[in-house]
Amino acid sequence: MSREEFLLELDSVFELPAGTLKGQEKLEELEQWDSTAMMGFIALADTNNGARVSPRQIVNCSTIADLLSIAGVAASLS
Repeated sequence: MSREEFLLELDSVFELPAGTLKGQEKLEELEQWDSTAMMGFIALADTNNGARVSPRQIVNCSTIADLLSIAGVAASLS
């Protein structure tokens, strides 16, 4: 799954309009970032990338880009 596709799926997890998340957003500033969104992210990472993400790894993340990194989503070349 490409970075852009993963971000679109994350928009859905966060219940945001498609195309909202770009990567630089700070998790603490997203009111949708809660335990439900965290579980949705873990499921998304596992289902689409085969990444086994633990809550402990997520605690060390501060941005959407950090989440992408632990989910094994490659950085965009553009």
